[in-house]
Amino acid sequence: MTVSSTGPVRKVTTGAPWEEQFGYSRAVELPNGLVLVSGCTSVVDGVIDAGTPYQQTITAFGVAFGALEQLGLGPADVVRTRMYITHARDVDDVGRAHKELFNDVRPAASMIIVSGFVDPSLVVEIEIEAYRGDRGGRES
Repeated sequence: MTVSSTGPVRKVTTGAPWEEQFGYSRAVELPNGLVLVSGCTSVVDGVIDAGTPYQQTITAFGVAFGALEQLGLGPADVVRTRMYITHARDVDDVGRAHKELFNDVRPAASMIIVSGFVDPSLVVEIEIEAYRGDRGGRES
């Protein structure tokens, strides 16, 4: 992963092919301390980890946490999560994974059922927003 700056905005890129192909960053940190993490799935190093919905959720959040770490943040800094799932039957498994990761943090959260993702073996995609707050300003 690489952190770069465009003016006051910092961006994290992972080198994933879709970032270059579609022109996006894995995460963007705004000057006010808000960090937006792009949709993450259970794709690690270009390989789909197509486990259970629970496993895919844990892996997807792990990808997002990796981007946060590049900016000096972690799960405790997450203020909002969005979980996109392809079937209502997966609500409990995805919710259980979310609770294990965020039970003490309690971010605002949404779970949305969608028709599908770029690969049919993917059943979960997540987005997170984190906030640096007033912990002494941005890290370089």
